[in-house]
Amino acid sequence: MTIDNPSQRADHGPVRRIISSVFAILQTRLELIGIELAEEKDRLLAVLFLGLAAMMLATMALIALTALIAITFWDTYRWQSLAGITAVYALAALICGLKARNSLHNAPVVFEATLNEFEKDREMFRKQ
Repeated sequence: MTIDNPSQRADHGPVRRIISSVFAILQTRLELIGIELAEEKDRLLAVLFLGLAAMMLATMALIALTALIAITFWDTYRWQSLAGITAVYALAALICGLKARNSLHNAPVVFEATLNEFEKDREMFRKQ
């Protein structure tokens, strides 16, 4: 049977409080990561759905436009009108592809708030 003397209890008290504080900070940061991850998932799903809907509708509009132009110029400038439409589509696809690549390269940092909180925690522990 061991008996703790008051000096041993005093030594364990601050250490336990520090460890408890560290675990509390980690728990808070992990909860923040979870919240940010859920928000990012919701945002990405919404953007994906709207993007797919826009692409479907744009494709249907382009098919109708292509048919309209081809029918209009069928007797006189058949291949020239189809070549012009193809060039316009190719240019639009190139512009969209470049914008998408640029958007991916300039995307915001994921978990930015969590990283800022970890930096604040690090600064707090450096001061002590």
